[in-house]
Amino acid sequence: MNRRLPVHDAAPGPPPVCPEALAGPDPIEGVAELMDRSIGALVAQMTNGIAPDALGVAFADWALHLASAPGRQLLLMAKAARKWQRLGDYAVRAAAQDAEARWCIEPLPQDHRFDAAEWQRLPFGLYQQAFLLGQQWFDAAARDNAGVTPHHEMVVRFVMRQLLDMVSPSNFPATNPVVQQRVLATGGMNLVEGLRLFAEDWQQLVRRHPPVGAEAFVVGRDLAVTPGKVVFRNDLIELLQYAPTTATAHPEPVLFVPAWIMKYYVLDLSPDNSLIRQLVAAGFTVFAISWCNPGAEYRNIGMDGYRRDGVLAAMAAVAAITGATRMHGCGYCLGGTLLAIVAAAMARDNDRRFASLSFLAAQVDFSEPGEIGLFIDNAQVHFLENMMWQQGYLDSRQMGGAFEMLRSADLVWSRGVQAYLLGERAPMTDLMAWNADGTRMPYAMHSEYLRRLFLQNDLAEGRYLVGGQPASLSAIDVPVYVLATERDHVAPWRSVWKLLHLTEAPARFVLASGGHNGGIVAPPGQPGQPGLHFRTLDRAIGMAEADPERWLDGAVVNDGSWWRDWFGWLGDHSAAAAGLPPLARPEAGLPTLAEAPGSYVLQH
Repeated sequence: MNRRLPVHDAAPGPPPVCPEALAGPDPIEGVAELMDRSIGALVAQMTNGIAPDALGVAFADWALHLASAPGRQLLLMAKAARKWQRLGDYAVRAAAQDAEARWCIEPLPQDHRFDAAEWQRLPFGLYQQAFLLGQQWFDAAARDNAGVTPHHEMVVRFVMRQLLDMVSPSNFPATNPVVQQRVLATGGMNLVEGLRLFAEDWQQLVRRHPPVGAEAFVVGRDLAVTPGKVVFRNDLIELLQYAPTTATAHPEPVLFVPAWIMKYYVLDLSPDNSLIRQLVAAGFTVFAISWCNPGAEYRNIGMDGYRRDGVLAAMAAVAAITGATRMHGCGYCLGGTLLAIVAAAMARDNDRRFASLSFLAAQVDFSEPGEIGLFIDNAQVHFLENMMWQQGYLDSRQMGGAFEMLRSADLVWSRGVQAYLLGERAPMTDLMAWNADGTRMPYAMHSEYLRRLFLQNDLAEGRYLVGGQPASLSAIDVPVYVLATERDHVAPWRSVWKLLHLTEAPARFVLASGGHNGGIVAPPGQPGQPGLHFRTLDRAIGMAEADPERWLDGAVVNDGSWWRDWFGWLGDHSAAAAGLPPLARPEAGLPTLAEAPGSYVLQH
């Protein structure tokens, strides 16, 4: 059964979305704007969505202020002289002590490029020490310059780090001792194999095919295989229902709202890594939204369309099928942001259908979004809008490059060295295959998200309008479970923490090990995860709020996965288990439409 979406969404905010709309009362103005947008879209395609003018303004701000500060210049010259002295001292000691001298600078804890013992010997120790000292000096030159806008400083530091990562001695055979040893051991065949792997990857990229190895993980065969049914469909979502595998179930179902930039099955990867599979085994009825992969025809669907025809439509179907008057809402990443908007509007209107809310690596306050904020300012958003204006959407590949740049040393250069210099391709995993299977985002929705939520921070500051009235997070009073991860570069945990300042609801804050995706996919008892842990602290109604650092000091550290903690928390906020709900409900107009994972997840 298809429930149709309106062609246009009335959400305010986005600029004109089609050339015809640019005509206006003055045809010259319309032509001028059309020219500017067309040229902007062309440049955006060439730069993969990175605004060169935004980078130029940031570097101009930095350079002009540094040029007018001779004292600062003198200080940087003194720093450079001290670093050269340290490097020379290391070189002398290393040569005198048969290359076993202690390094004069240690790599950062997350930098594993120089872990191999071969990097201790001369001349390779000298190469990497010079690189690390230079990296440290350039970062010092980019920061703490009086008068430079903080955002511009962050951009300059980030770009400098990217440029330096490109010339790391680990990236070149002539300066990488591990590669040289592999050349000697294989007679150079590692470089031949690396060239083959590079050609193979280039072909996949040009053809816009998934990365090599992803073909071994087929959705519906290897991934997203928990038994379930498609019980509702409209033009925006398919709703999947998963029945409990227990004899009884809690009467409150769980509704998952995943991020619309990626496919829902991060919650249902291979059987051993499936959160949904373990949740139904714990006695919960689970529903999951599977977003469609929108094309240009969806360009005018805004955030309110995703709220109304996504989350609210799913909630209505869940209630009609199960007969439940209350349910648990769970949102992941951007899905958590949307769930917070829905919950705030419902609380404002005294709609009590949520029994609890869980937010997994989800931001609602974007005042300190972390390094992803480097790519979001007025100039950058205008640049992206020009690109989306032409396409009607933003492709996930155009955002994926930005996320990879945030951890380029690990996600780009180290992988390149392993594959193209050592001749070893990293094995594909279910999580990596999912990460390569993204979706598009409609122009109006993404523009509104970037401007109203990210740039203006309307939701956190109480200005976000739903139905013409502000939807304040302070109205939420049901229990909330807030999960963040320690190494999240998309939703940093201190930013996720800010939700606790915006609602006085009873809350449980959990900080899990891992990153944005790996920290979420953390099943109990998985081999190869000896360091799996999470920190917890509960907040009762009216408890004074602590800052995140004080919380970190007082939180309880638990070994293992946060999944079981969350299952127990859901159970504590559920009624006693009783009979199983029906699977679909044809008499209510909600028959079984297909087997899970449905058809929308297969759209490309």
